[in-house]
Amino acid sequence: MKKTFFFLFVFLGFTFSAQSQQRYAIIDTKYILNKIPEYRDADKKLQLIGEQWQKEIDDKQAALDKMYKNYEAEQFMLTDELKKKREDELFIREKEIRELQKKRFGYEGDLFKERQRLVKPLQDRVYNAVQKLAVARSYDFILDKSEGITVIFADPKVDKSEEVIKELGIR
Repeated sequence: MKKTFFFLFVFLGFTFSAQSQQRYAIIDTKYILNKIPEYRDADKKLQLIGEQWQKEIDDKQAALDKMYKNYEAEQFMLTDELKKKREDELFIREKEIRELQKKRFGYEGDLFKERQRLVKPLQDRVYNAVQKLAVARSYDFILDKSEGITVIFADPKVDKSEEVIKELGIR
């Protein structure tokens, strides 16, 4: 507990002493992007595409649910061979739905790729404008408050990583 307070105290001390030497600004990229008409259009388009793909998945899931109910109602009258065949078919359909979900909404899925295609150029424009502002106004850091505090620009002159590496004796 004492160590935690000590480190917090030391960190705050460095922060306050560093603030007197460094200039920083805070921006809200979400607010900025929402002011760009092309971003709003792209966001609407992405929502429509997402809703369309989700409906496709929901329809397939509803059909699968119906197949399950039919199977449960009929399973007592089916032979072991027919049961196995129906269970395999249900398993295959369930797997197809999971794969479709992953393809559409998974990490680097279709929606991710579409977002990259539509939104990334606009985000790059904002980043370039932030970088110009930072250089023009001599900011050392620009923080983004839209989704937690994130450093969006840092002047390479204030990066002390190499000094830390030297202090650790690493070459």
